[in-house]
Amino acid sequence: MLPALAALLAVLLPGVPAWAHNALAEANPAKNATLKKSPAEVKLRFLQKLKPDYTTITVSDAAKAKVETSAPKVDGATGVVSLVAPLANGVYTVAYQVVSTDGHTVKGSYRFTVDDPSAASSSPVPVPSPSEAAPTPAAATSPTPATAVETVKKSEESSNSTLYGLIAGVVVLLAAGAAFLFIRRRKA
Repeated sequence: MLPALAALLAVLLPGVPAWAHNALAEANPAKNATLKKSPAEVKLRFLQKLKPDYTTITVSDAAKAKVETSAPKVDGATGVVSLVAPLANGVYTVAYQVVSTDGHTVKGSYRFTVDDPSAASSSPVPVPSPSEAAPTPAAATSPTPATAVETVKKSEESSNSTLYGLIAGVVVLLAAGAAFLFIRRRKA
């Protein structure tokens, strides 16, 4: 029985790396970067080759309005969109959805900030009237951009943690089964 279990482990364990999905390896502008001038393009490099027809890269401003970009250009594992016009000062979100050659869809997003001292802000800060000066309870509890970024990070980390937890659980169950069979066989 022990040789059969060893053979089963030998067959299953080498397949574990095949469970790994494509992931963002490098971004330019980088995640959470503060740029002194507007970038000309957004360039994302992934771990695996991309299917060009299924690659989407968008850039949105703080008001969630999409910024005009070129269609994504894909070269192997890299996707690039060019910005049609320079970005004004503000926080921007890059969102992507790609399909790698293994057929798995990967989605994600991250933020960066443009803070050009010589440019105007993309959204002027309104000056509240005296009647609007007191913050409402809803405004006091609204998430800050830093909190939103942390939420995105936690979401990405939790999906990876789930996969690693599943793999670890399978390995522990197989090891427990092997130990049970080994002890049972020694008693017989």
